Amino acid sequence: MSPASTAPGTFFLVVGPSGAGKDTLMSGAREALADAPYVFARRVITRPAGAPGEDHDAETEAGFAARAAAGEFLLTWQAHGLSYGLPGQLLAELAAGRHVVANGSRATVEALAQRLPSLVVVEISAPPEVLAQRIAGRGREDHAQILARLQRQVDPAPPGVLRQAVANDSDTATGIARLLAVLRAPLQHCVVRAAPVETGEEAVAYAHPRHWAAGTRLRLRAAAGAMVDVRIHHWPDGGHDASPWLALSAGLRQRLGSAQTVQALRLLAPASRPLWSRKLRGERLPAHQYQAILQDAVDGRYSTTELTTLLVSITRGLDAEETLALAQARSRMARRISWDEPMVVDKHSLGGVPGSRITPIVVPIVAAWGLAMPKASSRAITSAAGTADTMALLANVDLDGEAVRRCVRQARACIAWNGRISHSVIDEVMNRITRPYGLETAHWSVASILSKKAIAGVTHLVVDVPYGPYAKQQTLEQAQQLCRLFEQVGQGLGMQVRALATDGSQPIGRGIGPALEVRDIRQVLAGDPQAPQDLRAKALLFAAHLLSFDPRLGEVDVALQKATELLDSGAAQAALARIIAAQGPPQVEAAPCAEVLTWHANESGVISQVDGWAIAGLARTAGAPGYTGAGLDLLCRVGERVQAGQALFRVHAASAAHLELVGAELQALASPVVLVGH
Repeated sequence: MSPASTAPGTFFLVVGPSGAGKDTLMSGAREALADAPYVFARRVITRPAGAPGEDHDAETEAGFAARAAAGEFLLTWQAHGLSYGLPGQLLAELAAGRHVVANGSRATVEALAQRLPSLVVVEISAPPEVLAQRIAGRGREDHAQILARLQRQVDPAPPGVLRQAVANDSDTATGIARLLAVLRAPLQHCVVRAAPVETGEEAVAYAHPRHWAAGTRLRLRAAAGAMVDVRIHHWPDGGHDASPWLALSAGLRQRLGSAQTVQALRLLAPASRPLWSRKLRGERLPAHQYQAILQDAVDGRYSTTELTTLLVSITRGLDAEETLALAQARSRMARRISWDEPMVVDKHSLGGVPGSRITPIVVPIVAAWGLAMPKASSRAITSAAGTADTMALLANVDLDGEAVRRCVRQARACIAWNGRISHSVIDEVMNRITRPYGLETAHWSVASILSKKAIAGVTHLVVDVPYGPYAKQQTLEQAQQLCRLFEQVGQGLGMQVRALATDGSQPIGRGIGPALEVRDIRQVLAGDPQAPQDLRAKALLFAAHLLSFDPRLGEVDVALQKATELLDSGAAQAALARIIAAQGPPQVEAAPCAEVLTWHANESGVISQVDGWAIAGLARTAGAPGYTGAGLDLLCRVGERVQAGQALFRVHAASAAHLELVGAELQALASPVVLVGH
């Protein structure tokens, strides 16, 4: 195999499914670029000359093997019973500054990316109905074969690979023009300078007018693979360097790993803009049109303002049918995980209730029964702890996809951080807008949650929808309406979804913060009489609903008896031990912090209210979840009678300074625990 390239030319690898029209578009582009510094690669294929399909160099199997052994190929691969090869002399073309365009396979992207720093993947796509029509027009496959081909999944480009998308959903001339626009925007190699200004959250790069037009959108890639999208502003006093340079803020340079040079890929105008305009006018869009918009968003072709406008439009009027279309679009943008299991179960909570750490209890119960439950959990964003933060004190949660599969084989379940196994590029882009501006509506959340569950291969799901004054859903009616939406959209995605409206009027369990929650979990699993009974009851309820999906149990009441038996017998505790052994030991261990402040009742009465937001806020002020031993112990419940001087809650702070901040916050706020009567 030929050596790796350090060439200045750009290598465009054109990929796409059958029926996307790659050959037609490439043929038109080849003709248009005949006098430009572009080389269209001829593949070597073990297929007779003159056979239907692309023009190629024919080779026998023996001849191909001999040439591969002699290192004549840049890359080889197998597909459809044939051997394919890209000639090694393409490296010389790149070295001479010419740009190479090659018809390739998605399966080769990772290998090519390791050898060609100048690689840009060009993905040709078309709506499913267009693909079906084009494939049927060939007359080589029947309806069932066409359907199977359309349902075939493809791997997304590996992280750190630059890509451009071309929608071939119109006439041939439009498709060729779109491909030409991509090919005429090769990589530029730019020197990085320090900008004399800071731009905050705004991703701005400064450049001389001779190099880039103002407003140009670029995707920058450092040699190590870090990428960031920027918009060009002009900085005319930049000297007279002939080579392109970009002045970046300290924050952007840090995101790029302090690289001295970067590759710059010009981002083109979104082909989906007419669809974007239709949605802004309030029109309904099907799944493939949402997918086109979302793909352009991921590709950096929309500005933050344009995406914000789109999200505002979406929040004004998605019904269940269009929420399903949005979820289907999202689920098609990543490869679905397949499991050799008849049933893969999962649970999800909308959160908003402090404590309520039932997952590390539910998962072992389900695993003890034998169902597969690969649980992906999040870390805290605004709360005092996420499930992954808490589980990280029991086991290693930084698992990749293969480790998750191994854990399920060995222990039937796992609880892993979702940052590695269900990372969503779409959410990464959209969350920068939805969270600061409060645009994450119920319908958007349902589409996001269920699409990720579908991608993870989940077949049966139970969703916790808390309601109450401090939950995301204020009333039981709102929660029940959202439950119906979850179940309807889940059915459309091919999952069995059961959503439960639960009381979120007060925290569940005593501990709020990673180490304190671990203590509660261990007490419940061990059958400790001191275990918080509300945490135990909620965990058993959700475990029962998950177990009831198994036809061997069927009814929830029967499943509840089995879940209780598995918990009380120690089987669930033993299952957690197996899960921990499979995942590996925790990277950190922590006990509750020793700096303590206890808050007492200043009068006798009955607890009428516990402010969950204030309780969680105090736990965060104390240092949770960053300091895993920090948090708050709730020592009372709504409806409980307390006496003057009785302890209501105890704060464990990371340091004396944190404790002082907690004290100041308590003095400034009304008590988070409200008493009435005497």
